[in-house]
Amino acid sequence: MLMFSIGISSYAQKVVTAQSPDGQTNVCVTLSDAIYYDVVSHGETLLARSIIGMQLSDRVLGEKPVLKKKSLKRVEETVTPIFPLKYSQVENNYTLLTLDMKGGYSVDFRIYDDGVAFRMRTSIPDQIEIMQENTVFQLADECDLVLQQPGGFKTGCEENYSLVKSSQWKKTDRMTELPVLIMGKNQKILLSEFDLVSYPGLFLKGNSDNSLSAIQPKVPLEYEDDGDRRQRILKEADYIAKTEGTRTFPWRYMLITQEDGRLAENTMPMRLAQKCQLEDVSWIKPGQACWDWLNGIPYGPDVTFEGGINLETYKYFVDFASRNGVPYIIMDEGWALSTRDPYKTNPKVNLPELISYAKSKNVGIFVWLPWLTVEHNMDLFEKFEEWGIVGTKIDFMDRQDQWMVDYYDRVAKEAAEHHIMIDFHGAFHPSGLEYRYPNVLTYEGVRGMEFNGGCTPKNSIWFPFIRNAVGPMDYTPGAMICYQPKYHHGNRPFCSGVGTKVYHLAAFVLFESHLQMLMDNPCRYDAWPDCRDFIASVPVNWDDTRVLAAEAGQYIVMAKRRGQKWFIGGITNDKGREIDVTLDFLPEGKDMQMTSFVDGVNAAKMAMDYRQEKSTVNKDTKLHIRMVCNGGFAATIE
Repeated sequence: MLMFSIGISSYAQKVVTAQSPDGQTNVCVTLSDAIYYDVVSHGETLLARSIIGMQLSDRVLGEKPVLKKKSLKRVEETVTPIFPLKYSQVENNYTLLTLDMKGGYSVDFRIYDDGVAFRMRTSIPDQIEIMQENTVFQLADECDLVLQQPGGFKTGCEENYSLVKSSQWKKTDRMTELPVLIMGKNQKILLSEFDLVSYPGLFLKGNSDNSLSAIQPKVPLEYEDDGDRRQRILKEADYIAKTEGTRTFPWRYMLITQEDGRLAENTMPMRLAQKCQLEDVSWIKPGQACWDWLNGIPYGPDVTFEGGINLETYKYFVDFASRNGVPYIIMDEGWALSTRDPYKTNPKVNLPELISYAKSKNVGIFVWLPWLTVEHNMDLFEKFEEWGIVGTKIDFMDRQDQWMVDYYDRVAKEAAEHHIMIDFHGAFHPSGLEYRYPNVLTYEGVRGMEFNGGCTPKNSIWFPFIRNAVGPMDYTPGAMICYQPKYHHGNRPFCSGVGTKVYHLAAFVLFESHLQMLMDNPCRYDAWPDCRDFIASVPVNWDDTRVLAAEAGQYIVMAKRRGQKWFIGGITNDKGREIDVTLDFLPEGKDMQMTSFVDGVNAAKMAMDYRQEKSTVNKDTKLHIRMVCNGGFAATIE
């Protein structure tokens, strides 16, 4: 890491300015009755008179601030992630502005070439109660906002995206969870949070004046179980957090870009991440997983047993995984006799025999659990380690209050002590835990394939630009039976997907997760061996990522590299596209073999229609891509 002091501009001890290393992003902080800041990027004011503050039970941090000390430093370092979702290395260069205030608190700004992050720090003796944040993001102009708007704080973050004008978003309208995409006229801002530790998740509400104000759930004080997977909160505190008075608070970050494709290439989480808390991560193995929940009944001439939640069916999944190099299977609800008791297993499954069988085939087993069962049996991780289970899929948390954020931390830490990997389903967006405890492989917090006909390309096209841009996403791709939206049908145990078959192949390249599920049945994958082989070959970690063409909410084409092999994935919304891209990322003077999957001539009506093509390409090739409505493009180059 390289750090060195640079100049600071101030006058009357009330205004401080700082700029990014390239000089194109500027932050101006004004200290008067509150802490205000402006953000200017490439000559355009994006945020003006935005507010940073925090109301405690006995004081307001940020009210009439008095500056004690200020510092400005340049930081240059290279970040090497343990498990890279996009890049094997990332340059982390920024200007660090620190403002220490009278009253035991500070504000840190990181000004990047491509964005701004800020956080508060406190140095107050004993514990403090935080009543609310006074954080306001004041947009300089009216913008379209792409939001996920739940009906309250209890949410699995699976709502469809809605488009709202910032000037028309009223206080009485539904709030939004993070991340939020701000669609400016010339530039876009991806707004999210990071390093969320023992503190509630941030929601935002509108004020009909182009501003977004913080709102957060209160701390639950009394609660009771409501069934096997939910809690009923009986009493709440009047504060959002009770915490140590000396600590840092979450980063609020804004990725700013003039090119839509940069949203999908976002590395801000990696650049803001804390160090890994685990000394040994060799046992953590990201990879693909076969999954039984949506399509768990195999059929066909090779199936001589009754399908269902039983040993024979799971062995069938294990055999498929082993043949195709898929390292895991996930056993969903039904493997245990009761969802409340993780120690008594379903005798039809014969879990000890299945674990032994899977191990002999080099396949690991994840098991699904409601979060309440984990909470009431936190010693289960020790038992799972004894049994030989490698991971758990924990579901239905559906909250972001301080207690629940602490729950995620406790689970990640306890699981890591027993070499258990975690998939947080029914979860909020990734916010830093996965870097501190990389045994946390993925999070849901997205409207994924389990919504069946309710999961459409028109909504999912936003994921690379918003949800997946902030971290791993448990979308559960991989439908082999595919329909255009108006023709879609099919429910468990015969689920199907909306969009063309090639769209569903491309999802494995585009949608990022350290635990990427195959949502369909092995018998269906075997019916299309070319599709099966492509899917099973797609890595979950990447050395390089390039967006070749993109328009947020409309279409995207991305190329990703692992080792010497490139993969390309492209999808579109409900409009067909013809796009030309260049392959100038390929090595100089070298011809390579491209195997591509393209939408068939009838795919706009019959979504199953596709073709596989082979061709020779090089860095001078101009690739013409045709995608029908709700269609896609997928390819390998080696």
